[in-house]
Amino acid sequence: MGTYSIRDLENISGIQAHTIRAWEQRYSILKPKRSDTNIRSYDDVELKLLLNIALLNNSGVKISKIAKLHDSIIIDQVKSIQFNEDAYPLQIQSLTIAMLNLDEEHFDNILEDNIDLLGFETVMINIIYPFLKKIGILWITDTVGPAQEHFMINLIRQKLLVAIEKDKKPLHKNHKTFVLYLPEGEFHEISLMFTNYFLRSRGQKVIYLGQSLPMIDLKFVCDLHKPDFVFSVLTSSIQQFEIQNYVDKLALEINNTQILLTGYQVLSQSIRLPSKIKTLNDINALLEYIPLN
Repeated sequence: MGTYSIRDLENISGIQAHTIRAWEQRYSILKPKRSDTNIRSYDDVELKLLLNIALLNNSGVKISKIAKLHDSIIIDQVKSIQFNEDAYPLQIQSLTIAMLNLDEEHFDNILEDNIDLLGFETVMINIIYPFLKKIGILWITDTVGPAQEHFMINLIRQKLLVAIEKDKKPLHKNHKTFVLYLPEGEFHEISLMFTNYFLRSRGQKVIYLGQSLPMIDLKFVCDLHKPDFVFSVLTSSIQQFEIQNYVDKLALEINNTQILLTGYQVLSQSIRLPSKIKTLNDINALLEYIPLN
């Protein structure tokens, strides 16, 4: 798919560039191409091999031992690594490798094993969310293409749909009503789906409107149902002035409702927030708005 610098490999694998160079010189693990000015470059095969090596090394296998293994044995050992409660980074690395290889069985097994052991919510917060952040780095380095993104998102989406149906609770006696939506042009739905799960599993009423909703339709739903809260996630690349205009319009159009916003675009930019709008740094911040008795 691509060509990668040693800095790309460092960002993706978590192995520092000087360590990668040392492994090359001492063990000939990777064999990069070199430019006329002696600049290293790596291909997809070497990237995936390094990810597997990094995973084994981080799980306690010495690099001197890994260097003696055939590539196929390395892959088998990676797939056999068992989960323990301190191994979230290893699980994230395993998901990355499975995604790059489009290995559905391995990707699914990692998720299922961890969900069985820890529960769905813990896996989402400690493994899937950090994994999705890592994928952002892979997008920047052009390591992940549309096929791999769709592959990964659809598998996580399937897990969310099953969990939402399985774990939803009867409405709490003091439940609140939440409208969940993404603004027009916003299609990154995983965080919104998990919020749907998070609220329903705590007995809250959810009106789920999904992706790319025009403001006029959001206003119609809110005027009809008069929810306690409106929740949205803004992650797509938008200029600051456009975010400010959208937030101001949202506050103007949606009456008598507390608006909760999260996502990179609202958390990373300096935005003036009307009094009815609050930002949430993480999913646990939602607990403040959920009745407990």
